[in-house]
Amino acid sequence: MSKKDFFIASLLGGAIGDALGYTVEFMNSDEIKLRFGEEGIIDLVPDRVTGKALISDDTQMTLFTADGLLWAYDRMSSRGIGTYAGSGVYQSYLRWLYTQTRTLPDEHYEWLLDPQPHEVSDSILTYRELFSLRAPGNTCLSALESNRMGTIEKPINNSKGCGGVMRVAPAGLFLHKDPEEAFRVAAEVAAITHGHPSGYLAAGAMAAIIAELINGKSMDISAAKALAILKSYPQHEETLQALIEAIELAKSDENPEDAIAKLGEGWVAEEALAIALYCALKETDFKKALIMSVNHDGDSDSTGSICGNILGACFGLKALPEKWAEKVELKDLIIDMSGRMYDLSEKAFK
Repeated sequence: MSKKDFFIASLLGGAIGDALGYTVEFMNSDEIKLRFGEEGIIDLVPDRVTGKALISDDTQMTLFTADGLLWAYDRMSSRGIGTYAGSGVYQSYLRWLYTQTRTLPDEHYEWLLDPQPHEVSDSILTYRELFSLRAPGNTCLSALESNRMGTIEKPINNSKGCGGVMRVAPAGLFLHKDPEEAFRVAAEVAAITHGHPSGYLAAGAMAAIIAELINGKSMDISAAKALAILKSYPQHEETLQALIEAIELAKSDENPEDAIAKLGEGWVAEEALAIALYCALKETDFKKALIMSVNHDGDSDSTGSICGNILGACFGLKALPEKWAEKVELKDLIIDMSGRMYDLSEKAFK
C-alpha cells in the first residue's frame, strides 16, 4: 500500500467509527444491549432515506480541519507569515458554524462563504450533507459564536470536552514528517474552542500518535513517542495519567468492558483518547476494535471516531471492512480530502 492509502484509511476509518458510534451516542451500555443484543451494536445502521451510515459532527469537523490546514498552508505560503490555527483552520471552523446555524459571528466574515484559492474544484460548502445537524457540541458552537479565537496562551474557556481531540487527525496526517509540529499544531487547533490543558494536550497527543503511525512506527512506539512529547508541555499530568492507564490496561487481563469503565465515558478529551487508544492496542482487528470502542456508556461516536483514525493510520485501507467503507456517508469527499492532504504534504515537506 502507498502512504496515501494510510491517509485515506485514517480519515475513512474515523468516519466509520463515528457512524457506528453515532447510532448509540446517547445510550448507556444497558440500553445498547437492550436494543441490539448482548454483543451490542456490531454493524452500521443505514439511514432510511439515504441508505448511508450517517456521520456526526465529529467527522464534519474533521473534514473542516483538513480544509483549514490546506487553506492555511496556501495563505502562509503566499504571505510568508501566519499559523495553521489562525490562517485557515479558524476560518474553516467558522464555515462549519455557518453550516450548523446559518450565521457567522460578524458580517465581515461573509467572504468565507465564497470559494477560496485552495479549493481546486468544489468548495467544501457545496456538500449539503455537511449542513445537517448531527448533535454539534455546545462548546464548539459557543466558542465560535463568540467572535474570538481561543489560543493556548489566551484560553477562550476552561472546557476539556472531547470536541477538540475528535477532529485533529488531519494535523497528524498532514504534518506527519514532524510529529512534534503535528502535536503543537493539533493542540493549537483544539485550543480554538477548548481552553483547558487536557482539552488541547489530548489533541496534541492524538496527532502525534497518528503522525508516528504514518511514519511506519508500531502502535506501542507511536504511543510512547506521543507521551514523550506530551511530557514537555505544562499541565500535562492529567492527560498523561489517562493514557498511561489505557496502555497498562491494554496489557492486562482485565475484561474490556470493565477496563473501559475505568477509563471513563469519553465526554472529556483525555478519556476519549484513552478509551480509543486502549481499544486500538487491545484488539488489532479493525472491526472488533471499533465495536469495542463504541459499546460503552458515554460518547460512543467520539471514541469510535478516534479509534478508527488510529487504526486506519496503523493498518491502512486493507484493514477496513469494504462493506462498511462503501456504506459510510460522504465517502468520496473523505477520500478526496485525504488525497489532497497527502499530495500537498509530499510536495511541501520534502
